[in-house]
Formats: sequence, structure tokens, C-alpha cells
Amino acid sequence: MLSLPLIAALATAGVAVDRWLGEPRRAHPLVGFGKLAGLIEAGMNTGQRGRLFGILAWALAVLPPVLVATWLVAVLPLALACALHVLLLWFALGARSLEDHIAPIARALARHDIAEARTLTARIVSRDTTGADEAALSRAAVESALENGNDAIFGALFWFALAGGPGALAFRLANTLDAMWGYRTPRYLRFGWAAARIDDGLNWLPARLTAASYALLGDTRTAWRCWREQAPRWDSPNAGPVMAAGAGSLNVLLGGAARYHGAIEQRPTLGAGQPASAGHIVAALRLVERAVTLWLAVLIVLALLRVPFHG
Repeated sequence: MLSLPLIAALATAGVAVDRWLGEPRRAHPLVGFGKLAGLIEAGMNTGQRGRLFGILAWALAVLPPVLVATWLVAVLPLALACALHVLLLWFALGARSLEDHIAPIARALARHDIAEARTLTARIVSRDTTGADEAALSRAAVESALENGNDAIFGALFWFALAGGPGALAFRLANTLDAMWGYRTPRYLRFGWAAARIDDGLNWLPARLTAASYALLGDTRTAWRCWREQAPRWDSPNAGPVMAAGAGSLNVLLGGAARYHGAIEQRPTLGAGQPASAGHIVAALRLVERAVTLWLAVLIVLALLRVPFHG
């Protein structure tokens, strides 16, 4: 069991390593995990097999690496165990990657290079960016920054605080499986049910803490109102609060029409204020950055106050 002062120190170290190195450019462990998950899905998602096989597939993909990580941090000497905790958190975090992928979109829009902005945006979202104008591209980038702030950063930090490196690892792998299997298509509707529901459960509290952080660090009154009134209309129970509070905090309008697979989808409006622009992309990234600092500061203050806690 990790004490809160040690958790705070290791979390700060993990965030620093992610800021310094970013995600591995070669031999990323998630690439190997994705290939393994693909093989498992291909072998188990056949015929009329449904939710039970989806649950078993999820367990087969996630539990072995998490159990190995749990065993290692329990048996290694403290110094090596701490290093492994930091390594696992670095693996689970994506703050530097978020900045690296989204900031160039703002720069392309600022120099009015719409073609480049469309190409860059298409790499991070599933919607069709062909023909998208500056406002549509800005909305997509801001939404991605706010939502992935939770999925790629705060969810991992939350589970790290509760269960150390293995907790952050479990969250990242579960989130990856949701991205791979959690679709409402004929292929994944039943098989991917477990991946989607487990990710929703693991993300429920982190998403609301993320939304609260966004609200506290911007236009708080508008953020709370948008969260309360707009989030229930959003399809995702976790993305709704995060993006509604973030949009309200930034005084920007998100949601609305977007093209997916050739069809226009009318999504509920989120936020209030101005239409999205390149400046809002930068503001969203800075909001996420300030929220990371807030989370680490809270952990450090709790550690200094010697609040009873064991992760």
C-alpha cells in the first residue's frame, strides 16, 4: 500500500516524465496490446456470441498484465517498485501527446491553412473533416482536448491515486478496449457491451472531478449551468459533463452538426458564448494544463496535511 505522500511524489514524477518524453515513438506498448486485443476479438466475436464472450474477452486482455504489474510492485524492492509505478503512470498518461496532436491544429488555423488543419484534425477525431470550415475544425479540436483530458490524463491520475501504477494501467487498457470494441454496430453491439460499460463505470467519478476542475478554473457559474442543463442531453454519460463544463468554462459553443460516415449528425449544443475558433483550442489546452496542476497540488496539500489515506 502506498502512502499519500508517496502517491503525490510518484504522480508528480509520472506527469513530469510524460511532459519530458511524451508517448514512446517506437514499440509503444499499446500497439502490442491493440494487436493482442484484435486477435482475441477475432477469435471470440464470432457467430451469435454476445455479452458473455465480450466479458471473457475483456478479462483475458486486461487482467493478465494488471495482475503481473500488481505482483511486481508488491515483490520488488521499494526503489524499483516506485520506479515501476512511475513507468506505469507514464504509460497511462497522454498529456504531452494531447498537446502534440492538438496544438498544431490551432497553429494551422491561425495561418489560415485549412487543408493542413483538416488533415491534422482527421487524425484525432472519427468525424469526416472533408469540407469542414474553421469553426467546425475548431469545435472538433476543442471537444477532443476537453474529452481526452479526462480519458488520457485525469482518469489515469485518479486510478493511480487509488491503486498506484496497476490502477492507472487497468484504466488505460480498459479505455483502449472501449475505443476498439465499444461501438453500437452489428459487430460490436453485444460483444463490445462489457468494454463500453466497464469504461463508463471506471470513468464515472473521474469525469465528474474533471468537469468540476474545468468549472473551477474558468467561468465557474456558466460551467455549472451548462453541466447541469446540457450534459444530460449528451449521448455519453461521462463525456457530457466533461465537455459541457469545459465549454461553459471557456465561454465557447460546441456540439451541433458534424458529419460521420457521410451523414450529418445533429448533436446537442454544449457551452455558451462565442463560436469556436483557433484561440479556443489554445485556451482548452491551457485549461487542461491548469487542471493537471490543480490535481497535483491537491494531492501534495493533502499529503502535507497528513490526511489519512492509502492508495
